[in-house]
Amino acid sequence: MKIAILSRNAKLYSTVRLVEAARARGHRVRVLDPLRCYMHIASGKFAMHYKGRALANYDAVIPRVGASITFYGTAVLRQFEMMGVFTPNSSDAILRARDKLRCLQLLARESIGLPATVFGDNPDDTNDLLAMLGDPPHVIKLNEGSQGQGVLLAEKRSASQSVIEAFRGLYANFLVQEFIREANGADIRCFVVGGQVVAAMRRQGREGEFRSNLHRGGSATLAQLSAAETDTALRAARVMGLNVAGVDLLRAKRGPLVLEVNSSPGLEGIEAATKVDVAGCVVEYLERRVQRRKRAIQARSAA
Repeated sequence: MKIAILSRNAKLYSTVRLVEAARARGHRVRVLDPLRCYMHIASGKFAMHYKGRALANYDAVIPRVGASITFYGTAVLRQFEMMGVFTPNSSDAILRARDKLRCLQLLARESIGLPATVFGDNPDDTNDLLAMLGDPPHVIKLNEGSQGQGVLLAEKRSASQSVIEAFRGLYANFLVQEFIREANGADIRCFVVGGQVVAAMRRQGREGEFRSNLHRGGSATLAQLSAAETDTALRAARVMGLNVAGVDLLRAKRGPLVLEVNSSPGLEGIEAATKVDVAGCVVEYLERRVQRRKRAIQARSAA
């Protein structure tokens, strides 16, 4: 196969591992900075250039699109899709997952376990909004934050109101959620590839930190999932339309709760914690899907 990886930094661990896994299986692979890709769009015609040369004849593209370039990165990915290139995560699926509010609404519609969440705009409604949620602590998070950025814990109602006022002053979109105390500052990252959980790790926040993100100093160990946790992770990825996803779960008294569905999950922490060749799992999935597409095209041509 000829594979493109959309990544702004070819030296990132996740990008390097995907390149290694693809080349180890005999594939040609190239890392493309999505911001250097540019498109030509005409009636029934789609083309893309990169640093002055045409991009053509790719079998698959793996998006590693950071949150800061979501708009342009998904536009580039969509252009690849229009050119007939397979991607495990479509541009629309990435956009769904990046919007935390939309993600929660879609998951709630399918009765998937979630922390109770409220969302509102007008300052006059803040008191009633918090009353709908219940007593603090409250977790307040930016709608498009990542890696634990823009996530705050308010221990008192007055603190919740102050943070909400500050976020509104910045014209930021944010959610307010119940705090799941029994999770004890830990969550479970389930790495889903092609409808299977190929690896899972338990992330524990450092002492005094309620966020478990490894970028925030958290630690990770191998996790053993219950049947309910596996089912929840797979359902969440399926609802979002993601074939490669990091589904973050909280272990609550009422069962597993989906905290977030990540469309571009990192590989370093989970490969280190589980010793699973996650990058290889992603490439193997691409192989199966691209071969299936080629057989389907051949069958249509022969008919």
